[in-house]
Amino acid sequence: MEQKRWLPLLAIFASLLFVSRGRVHELKSHDDRLVYNHTLALTLVEYTSAVYMSDLEELFTWTCERCNGLTKGFQVIEIIVDVEHCLQAYVGVAKNLNAIVIAFRGTQGNSIQNWLSDLLWKQLDLNYPDMPDAMVHHGFYSAYHNTTVRPAVLSAVKRAKESYGENINIMVTGHSMGGAMASFCGLDLVVNEGEENVQVMTFGQPRVGNAAFASYYSLLVPNTFRITHDRDVVPHLPPYYYPFPQKTYHHFPTEVWVKKLSYSNIVVGGMEKVCDHTGEDPTCSRSVVATSISDHLRYFGVELKGETWRQCSIVMSHKMESYSRKDSKGNVFLSRPAVPSTEVVDPVATLFRRLKHLDVHADHCQT
Repeated sequence: MEQKRWLPLLAIFASLLFVSRGRVHELKSHDDRLVYNHTLALTLVEYTSAVYMSDLEELFTWTCERCNGLTKGFQVIEIIVDVEHCLQAYVGVAKNLNAIVIAFRGTQGNSIQNWLSDLLWKQLDLNYPDMPDAMVHHGFYSAYHNTTVRPAVLSAVKRAKESYGENINIMVTGHSMGGAMASFCGLDLVVNEGEENVQVMTFGQPRVGNAAFASYYSLLVPNTFRITHDRDVVPHLPPYYYPFPQKTYHHFPTEVWVKKLSYSNIVVGGMEKVCDHTGEDPTCSRSVVATSISDHLRYFGVELKGETWRQCSIVMSHKMESYSRKDSKGNVFLSRPAVPSTEVVDPVATLFRRLKHLDVHADHCQT
């Protein structure tokens, strides 16, 4: 029954996608040899999964079921729940990455269907400040810039840098709409906050602006990767129309397309292809008609959705009262100082760990 409800939407989307395929508008590239790190992608997808947790105590103390594996030992210093706009994000410090990690939650639960329908018809409707001809999606821009999220994130980053040093890296991640917010956050940190060591990696991110915006973004935040899982429908929205390269939505680079490998209809693995620097590589995800929602909700075997289908629900015990505050609109914030761990780090073990995680260059495919 649920599949039948999707059929009209997918039929419309497939027809729009057929019209939108063709030549790609060329973009300038800051660096022809960007480096994609597979292990970092596996780590950040776990951070992105954790931001969907509704139990704020488990998330704040990093004891949730998803708060383990490659993210073990992470220190959360800020959780933001914008109840008014159904947004959630957190900021913390990953000592093994020597980085501040900022993660944004995507669209929740049963709101995805309506959200996808809306994205089919969304128009570029906002001029990005101080970037001539650059236009973006007003809703994505506002979700980061015009809510409680931005000031709380920037304040937490400032606290972390005061404790861990000005040169600590910043990694921004998110899934779905959270990926769109992550891209605006990364750009904001560079343009308005003067940060230099910023890396953005998103999963299943929709398009957020036009070709002019994509060009500016790729020059200002070159260390950016958008991971797309096989036939995930969301990265194809809002639609891209090649006859109107300046007026249509356009992805910024660099896409990493994770194509499923199967045998007798059984998925046995995946191949990661690092795409070109146009943002709209016709040999990557644009080479297929993508209509999969299941591919959108799982990346590298990790679920990227809430534990339940309830929208915007949170759970918080009385133990969190000393860390929490609410504003006049009921938005929730959990905060604590960023205090470096006193744990003694074995330099030999650290070196060995880093040697194990070799980077994959941008012109290389990995299985």
